[in-house]
Amino acid sequence: MDLNLIWKAILIVLFGTLLLRVAGRKTISQMTIAETVIMIALGSLLIQPVSGAKLGNTFMVGAVLVATLISLEFLQVKSNSFEKLITGKAKVVIENGVINETNLKKLRLTVDQLEMTLRQKNVTNFKDVKFATLEPNGQLGLTLTPEAQPMTKKEYNELIQILSINNSILLQLSKHLNKVDVSQENLFTEVKNESHASPPPTHLQ
Repeated sequence: MDLNLIWKAILIVLFGTLLLRVAGRKTISQMTIAETVIMIALGSLLIQPVSGAKLGNTFMVGAVLVATLISLEFLQVKSNSFEKLITGKAKVVIENGVINETNLKKLRLTVDQLEMTLRQKNVTNFKDVKFATLEPNGQLGLTLTPEAQPMTKKEYNELIQILSINNSILLQLSKHLNKVDVSQENLFTEVKNESHASPPPTHLQ
């Protein structure tokens, strides 16, 4: 076995790990188009020394690629226009339960593909979606209508508190009604007693 290839492979792994560590920790699904291109180029480049390319040149080009990636990310932070040019912006694909066909065509996204993504997020009906956007990294972001949103723990606790208050009020009202003296003078006791508690005017008797 060629020992020269062994130490080259070890150096490639170590240097490649260092470059990727500097480049960032994003997964493939979170990468922009520019980041994906550079990572693919970097992966192809790092294998070149094994096939005969000079190790020093490979490492230098790899460092340049990562430096370029970092520069692109820095420029995107500083300039919204540059970010829009390189990364792009989110596009609304559903609004108030209605599919935005214009944006779907621009994104070359079919309704079937959109439905598949919604099913993966446990959404069963377009009408349940208030807004859905396709992000630059290809992920779908969405917010549900108030009626379709699951109850949060905070809302549950508030509901329990309201029910407890209502039950307390009903209990107090029931106790109060039970304490009412049904024997006090009223229209029915007047019939029983055959007299008025408060005599009416003489001309109306």
